[in-house]
Amino acid sequence: MYSIIVKTRLKPGTAQAFLDAMLQNAAASVRDEPGCHTFDVLQDRADPELFWLYEIYQDEAALAAHKETPHYQASRAVVNELIAEQSVIRADVLAVNPTR
Repeated sequence: MYSIIVKTRLKPGTAQAFLDAMLQNAAASVRDEPGCHTFDVLQDRADPELFWLYEIYQDEAALAAHKETPHYQASRAVVNELIAEQSVIRADVLAVNPTR
């Protein structure tokens, strides 16, 4: 499996608009995309304008397919203007622990 961890620093005062768009994208990704196994949205406790997205896909092709979906494109149309800085870590998933 394949994972990306996206670190996103938002422009001041845009956290709620980011969440409104990103939570819909995350839910639709897991619900509607067979190749998307996990899409977690995390907000830093010390810095409310710092977010982390933790996503697991079957493979890189599934991530590429994700970027073609209407829900991804709709969310990007909103969040692109809110982002001050963004970086991505790409990793192979070696183990996934069961959900409780």
